[in-house]
Amino acid sequence: MASRLRKVRRLRGSRTHGWGQIAQHRRTGAKGGSGMAGLHKHKWSYTVKYAPDHFGSNKWHPPNQVEINRWINLYQLESLSFNGGEIDLVSMGYDKLLGQGAVRAALKVKARRASESAIKKIKAAGGSIEVLEVAEKEEEKPAPAKGNQPPQKGKEAPKKTVQK
Repeated sequence: MASRLRKVRRLRGSRTHGWGQIAQHRRTGAKGGSGMAGLHKHKWSYTVKYAPDHFGSNKWHPPNQVEINRWINLYQLESLSFNGGEIDLVSMGYDKLLGQGAVRAALKVKARRASESAIKKIKAAGGSIEVLEVAEKEEEKPAPAKGNQPPQKGKEAPKKTVQK
């Protein structure tokens, strides 16, 4: 179409260019909603092209999560002990020693992490274990008995009255 025949050329000087009296063709309805409205509906092609990661989970992970990729159980250790009962699980690429099974021989084990049951079973068999990363536990403080609690601030202990 020739630019001289376009509607905008004919309507120069007109305030609304043929769209009615009161602000028609100007508001959010004309552009399909405000903001990101309609991304799952009539603006889906925009979503696919420009915002493919807009929908879906945010892939949040706990900040202190320890990822254990390889582990080994106690019953598998005896097949690995070929040099005098010393086993270095760190150099073998194992992350954690778990306590399933039993240990018959006294073994010297070096591991990055180990479960409590694995440590107990190795020590009970007369062996030793060296753990590189020890998970620290918070010690639980026992709750004081109800009768031995000191009076709270602002509250005095009730006075006993003796009748004569």
